[in-house]
Amino acid sequence: MKVPPLSERPITEEEEQNFLTPPARRKKRSLAARRAALRPWAMGIGLTVLVAVAAVGAYTLGASISSWNDRPSTAATPTVRPAPMPSESSEPPMSGGYAIGPDGVLVRPAEFAADTYAKPELPEEAKENTERGAELAAEHFLALENYAWNTGDTQPLADMSEPGDNFSGSYITAIKQVYSNGWAYGNNATITEIVTVEPVSTEQWGAQNDTIGVLFHIRSTDGVTCIGQKILSNETEYDSSLALFVTWKGDRWVITGGSVDRVNKQ
Repeated sequence: MKVPPLSERPITEEEEQNFLTPPARRKKRSLAARRAALRPWAMGIGLTVLVAVAAVGAYTLGASISSWNDRPSTAATPTVRPAPMPSESSEPPMSGGYAIGPDGVLVRPAEFAADTYAKPELPEEAKENTERGAELAAEHFLALENYAWNTGDTQPLADMSEPGDNFSGSYITAIKQVYSNGWAYGNNATITEIVTVEPVSTEQWGAQNDTIGVLFHIRSTDGVTCIGQKILSNETEYDSSLALFVTWKGDRWVITGGSVDRVNKQ
């Protein structure tokens, strides 16, 4: 194809105007034209970005509102925090150095428990119908009295006593009263002297037949006695005279009466 010379090309009115316009003006017009051409495109991009930003903001706001609506209202349902429970101590309550038991009575020290006291055994010779047998039976009765005070077990003492005997019964009643709301330990009485061992008559002493009168001097301590939550302690020794009527009944010696007189009262 033959390209016509530039002088023979048809010239449009715009080209002619551009050709006639001075270069400086053409440059300005060209820059203005480019700006005019870019303006709609830039506005479109700006509008698109604005819409996108608005959409993201709307989505974020909506998500926040939804999340807020899902939360319980603090005004309607305030958070209730449980009150702290008081710490429970594993240690029992104490009083005067003693633990208080569930029944409200002070707990007896384990080293002085009732099972630490052995039940006295009646000597074989005390089973004989002799004055020596009566003497040993009287000594055994005193040992059973100590055992009853320290353990609360009054049955052996009652078994060796005649039913209804006021002397033995007074000890049994007193011991039972202590152990109904307490305990005792350290009670002790030992014989310091054998004063008299001899038969006694009904006419002279009002004793039953076949009765031997035994008179001892003894030394005693009361030890520790608990009544409820009160402790009575007396380690002071004191001396007494103990008289017992020991009566042979059937095949054994039985305590049928007695008296005690404290020598040095304090």
